[in-house]
Amino acid sequence: MNFEITIAKTKDIKADVEVIFIQGENLEHRFIQDKKLLKKAGFKASQDEVCYLLERDRVYVGIQELEGKYIRRAAAKAIRAIKSKKYKSLKVASYTNKGCTYGIRAMVEGFVLGVYEFDKYKSTKNKNNIKKIIISTDEYSEYELDIQKASIQMHKGELIAQATNLTRDIVNTPPDDCYPKVMAKIAKKVAKECGLECDVLKVSDLQKEKMNALLAVARASRHKPKVIHLAHKPKDAKIKISIIGKGLTYDSGGLSLKPSDFMVTMKSDKSGASAVIGILQAVAKLKLPIEVHGFIGAVENMIGGDAYKPDDVLVAKNGKTIEVRNTDAEGRLVLADVLCYAQEQVKADYIFDLATLTGACVVGVGEYTSGVMGHNQNLKEMVVREAHYCGELATALDFNDYLKDTLKSKIADISNISNTRYGGAITAGLFLSEFIDEHHKNKWSHIDIAGPAYVEHEWGENPAGASGAGVRMMIKLIEKLTLKTPHQK
Repeated sequence: MNFEITIAKTKDIKADVEVIFIQGENLEHRFIQDKKLLKKAGFKASQDEVCYLLERDRVYVGIQELEGKYIRRAAAKAIRAIKSKKYKSLKVASYTNKGCTYGIRAMVEGFVLGVYEFDKYKSTKNKNNIKKIIISTDEYSEYELDIQKASIQMHKGELIAQATNLTRDIVNTPPDDCYPKVMAKIAKKVAKECGLECDVLKVSDLQKEKMNALLAVARASRHKPKVIHLAHKPKDAKIKISIIGKGLTYDSGGLSLKPSDFMVTMKSDKSGASAVIGILQAVAKLKLPIEVHGFIGAVENMIGGDAYKPDDVLVAKNGKTIEVRNTDAEGRLVLADVLCYAQEQVKADYIFDLATLTGACVVGVGEYTSGVMGHNQNLKEMVVREAHYCGELATALDFNDYLKDTLKSKIADISNISNTRYGGAITAGLFLSEFIDEHHKNKWSHIDIAGPAYVEHEWGENPAGASGAGVRMMIKLIEKLTLKTPHQK
C-alpha cells in the first residue's frame, strides 16, 4: 500500500471508499453523512465496533478516546472489513490527541498491521486490493496540523509497521523452514538492504568464545547453532544500546519433553530474535541517531542420544557453573552466554533482552502483556511507559532476595530452575541477572514477551499468530532515549 497526505478536505478527495472514526456516540459530527443509517443499524460507536455501509462506500469505526492505542486498533478493524473488497483507494481524515501528529502514525500503523495475513502456505490467498491510502490533514477536532510533521509521522508509522510485519513473518514460519542457518540468512539479507553490519558466529567460533551453555542446548539438533550480531552505527551516535533476542527456532523441551499440545506453536520461541531483526531494520530505515546492536542466539532444542540432560553441570561463558534440572528451561541458558558475549563486544549505555522465556509470565499477567524486570526501577518504568504509548501492554515485575535464594544449587553456582513452582517469570529474570556484569547491572532490563508474542486468536491490531511484540515498544523506547543523555535518570 502507498500512503499520501494532503491538505485537501476529505469531501474533495476522490477515492473508492472512506473510513470515518467516531468517538463515543457523537453522530452529529461534521464528518458523519449517514446518521440515520447508523442509528437504524444500532451503531453505538464503541471501541472497534464497525459499521460498513456498502451502498455508501463508507466504513465507520468507533474509538474510545482520541489516543494512539485506540486509533491504531480502529484503523486495523476498518481495513480488515474491506481489504478483500474491490476498492483500490481509501481516504481518511486525521484523528489526533489535541493536534499531536502521533495519531497519524498510529493510524498508519493500524492500517499496515491490520491488513497483514500469513498465507504463505495457503493454496488460496486473500488478496488485499487497496493500493493507495490518502490521509487528509482535515482534523476531527479541528486542530490545525503541520503537514510536514504529519508526513514524517506517516512515514515512521509505515516503516515501523513493516518491520513489525517482517517479525511476524519470521515467527510464523514453521521450524523446518526457519532454523538457525535460515535465521542467519534473513539477518544478512536485512543487513544488506538496510546498510547494517552483520557478523555470524558458527560452532567453532562459539567454542572459542566458550559459550558452552548455548552449545549444550543445541547439541542434539541436526541444525547447528548461530550467534548473530547486527549493528546500526550512525556517525556521532548519542548513545549505544544492545538488544539481545532469544532465538529458539524450535523448542521440544529437550529430554524434559513437552506434552504434545504444548509443542504446538513452539515455532514462536524465536520471537525475541525475530523482533531484534525487525527492530534493526526499522532503526536503520528511520536513520535514528543512536548506535544499536542486536545479538541473537539462534538454536534448536531437540532430543537425541547427544542431548544435554537433567543433572548435567554446564560452564557458561562468564565461568559460572549451572546445574541443569530441567532441559525445557533452555532459553535462559542460551541468553546467559549471549548476554555475556554482548557485554564483551559492546559497552552499552542500555541493554535490553527480549524473550518468550516463561509460561509463568503468561499465567501471571495474561496473554497480551509483557513482563519487565531488572535492577533499575527507573529503567523498568520507562520501558513500561513507552510500551503503553505505542499500544503494547507491559508491566513491571520486581526482583527480591527470597526468590533469588530458590535458584541455589548444592553442586554448582546456580540451578537453571528454582526449587519452587511460584514466581517463575521472576526467577527466570533473576537467573539472567547472574550473567549481567557490574558495569551493566543498572543499565539492563529483561522483557518477557511470552504472552503477547504469539496468540492463537485475533486481538486489537494483531492477527491470530505472531504479533511482532517488542518491535514498536523498542522503537518507541529508542526514540525516547535519543532525547536523553547517557545514564540520565
